[in-house]
Amino acid sequence: MNFILWIILGAAAGWVASMVMKTDAEQGALMNIILGIIGAFIGGFVMNMFGQSGVSGFNLYSFLVAVLGAVILIGIGKALRAR
Repeated sequence: MNFILWIILGAAAGWVASMVMKTDAEQGALMNIILGIIGAFIGGFVMNMFGQSGVSGFNLYSFLVAVLGAVILIGIGKALRAR
């Protein structure tokens, strides 16, 4: 059951991040899920660097951390594609 919750959280976080970064038309649902899950790891790492906890479960804080990480990941991707 946890696996399904992580997919749902990843999909939602990836979708919100793609809306923030205006890349929603370029990617599908699978890419949103992947971005959200990888974004959760990146967001957790960034938050740990600032002394805060990373993703702590299925809650609003974890969702916001995953969105932050996904936005960072999309920004890096945009910067690499622009070269």
